[in-house]
Amino acid sequence: MLETFFARSAAAVAADLIGARLFVGAAGGIIVETEAYDRTDPASHSFRGPTRRNASMFGPPARAYVYRSYGMHWCLNLVCEPGSAVLLRALAPTEGLPAMRARRGLEDPRLLCAGPGRLCQALGVTDAAPFRFEPRAAGDPDAVAVVSDRRVGITRGAETPWRFLLAGSRFVSRPARKAGPAAG
Repeated sequence: MLETFFARSAAAVAADLIGARLFVGAAGGIIVETEAYDRTDPASHSFRGPTRRNASMFGPPARAYVYRSYGMHWCLNLVCEPGSAVLLRALAPTEGLPAMRARRGLEDPRLLCAGPGRLCQALGVTDAAPFRFEPRAAGDPDAVAVVSDRRVGITRGAETPWRFLLAGSRFVSRPARKAGPAAG
């Protein structure tokens, strides 16, 4: 079932991940911000084809693709169709807050997981950390409002509206520039 959820376009998966839950060990929360990348996207690590670094992006869906950004921060991506993945940008922390606070060295829950590097530090993600994923319930009466916006922190392909956010969440890394309905 998990592989079926992820064996789709990265943009569709990224939008559907909003409101799902992610845990690494006993720490985790609700996914409130994602970004999609696929092999046709000049901002994607897979754009130039498979390499040793991005090999997991071409592997089975529902696997983690974890890499170091600028040699400083881990970034956690979930693999979708071959050559595509979704970067997890922010969580609303709900479980394991004492451990997250200790790892991040701060108290403010809003800043624990607001940004891909912060999220990985708070959850203790490294290049081999296992995770548990719980999709949001299909047909959930408390359906989440998802908006899309331009991606952040990139220069190529930045205009592509493949950053997805939980509307109104105070836990996102930065608010949407303009609130538009999600288009995956």
